Amino acid sequence: MDKTQITTAFTLDGLRITKNLGVVRGVTVRSRSVFGNIGASFQTLFGGNISIYTQLCERAREEAFQLMSEHADKMGANAVIGMRYDANEVMAGVTEVLAYGTAVVVEKA
Repeated sequence: MDKTQITTAFTLDGLRITKNLGVVRGVTVRSRSVFGNIGASFQTLFGGNISIYTQLCERAREEAFQLMSEHADKMGANAVIGMRYDANEVMAGVTEVLAYGTAVVVEKA
């Protein structure tokens, strides 16, 4: 699937939705290693961006996004509209990241 066909909007300019295939999702559950937490603890001493956690969050979102895209492909979609992210703490230090949207088939208007 062309990643430019995935949008948080509910329309794609110049395209018409011909079929709604339903909700698609990608879920990943991540935690930081003990060594990563130690490194992040040192970063918090100096303030600012805690790059170790930023990288973890970015990887988790990218993985969830990729899994959602694959789910849409399997359903026969060529676009996803209304795409969103959600995150929940499953337990202390363990977070679920969810990417979801509506799989659709689009064609030129």
